[in-house]
Amino acid sequence: MVKEQGQKTIARNKKARHEYFIEDTWEAGIVLTGTEVKSLREGRASLVDGFAQIRDGELWMYNVHIPEYNQGTWNNHAPRRLRKLLLHKAEIQKLIGKTKESGLTLIPLELYFKDGKAKVELGLARGKKDYDKRQTIMERTMKREAERAMSSARRRQRA
Repeated sequence: MVKEQGQKTIARNKKARHEYFIEDTWEAGIVLTGTEVKSLREGRASLVDGFAQIRDGELWMYNVHIPEYNQGTWNNHAPRRLRKLLLHKAEIQKLIGKTKESGLTLIPLELYFKDGKAKVELGLARGKKDYDKRQTIMERTMKREAERAMSSARRRQRA
């Protein structure tokens, strides 16, 4: 049997980068059941409402929706169950220290298979205010307009 190589993205939390400032990221393994893995291999998951918390020295992921496997039997999983995340103890201790700061939370940014194993990219995030979101949109628009102007100037020079 051939081992899986590389990285295959399952789901991205596009809303997270709009709603939060991402200060740092971690890659963690996930403890899953068989039907969850099969459902993920079909490319079905949603990270929109997900978050992670440290409870009793362990990292847990909440509200990540992995739909039930279609060919599953009565032994199918619950779509929004708690899922344990796998990190080294030293990394969890660092996270405990950083999440004690006010306003910081752990958000799942991306769910993917890396060399056949399910992984999640967690971001240490600080919430944006409305004016921060508007400023980010304005900066993106100004950057896009500047690139457009430069490309049209280059086209005029060639002609």
